[in-house]
Amino acid sequence: MDLAGKRIVLTGAAGGIGQAFASALAGAGARLLLVSRSEDALQVLRGRLPGTGHEILAADLATAEGRAALVTAAGTAIDGLVNNAGVSHFGLLASHSEAELRQTLELNLLLPMLLVRDLLPVLKTRGGTIVNVGSAFGSIGFPGYTSYGASKFGLRGFTEALRRELADSGVRVQYLAPRATDTAMNSSEVQAMNRELGTAMDPPERVARELMSLLATNRGVRAVGWPERFFIKLNSILPGLVDRALLRQLPVVRRHALAAASRRE
Repeated sequence: MDLAGKRIVLTGAAGGIGQAFASALAGAGARLLLVSRSEDALQVLRGRLPGTGHEILAADLATAEGRAALVTAAGTAIDGLVNNAGVSHFGLLASHSEAELRQTLELNLLLPMLLVRDLLPVLKTRGGTIVNVGSAFGSIGFPGYTSYGASKFGLRGFTEALRRELADSGVRVQYLAPRATDTAMNSSEVQAMNRELGTAMDPPERVARELMSLLATNRGVRAVGWPERFFIKLNSILPGLVDRALLRQLPVVRRHALAAASRRE
């Protein structure tokens, strides 16, 4: 995809990965509609981006009013949608409130579905691109991330079905699956758990480079990192092996998850 002059909607733009995405897309010549809840953060982000013509929209996309504002701001001239907004609640299932479970599914799965539905008519007229930002945990069920994994498994399935549904429409549908990333979304317990397990945490800029690599191809899916790509394939073929590997890690995960629950209390 030649991004020069293309108008791209980026949700979750003020977050760690969102800011890295914005810098990479703007550096390639795209004009961005940056969407997040914080107008101040968006103003700061826009001020340091290369290029011109970038717009901001402070909106709560969890509400019908926020989504309507985005559709209005997008108008009839958008060439791409990057569904990056999301949330993660680390912890054992028993520790999650109903509100947390609903928020995870609504922001990570339902919101991208609604935005695609509402913006699809414009994207069809311009042969646009949709990128849904998922996770390695959208292919590997990981303890401590039951609701997050469920939402990302759903997002991956939605993306696959949508890609096939739009195969003859001229709209390209892609799915990016980062592994653990070093952003403020990760609590201190998650960071401590990853260190103890030896789990690599990519800087947001690495994820942004992977996004740009995905956009340069017609591939439907791009998973980030090794050995995560290997375990995604292994989990699809021999899930029992992954079960046994994760069973050995379960005491560490449970200990940090309980610490996270205690802190929230």
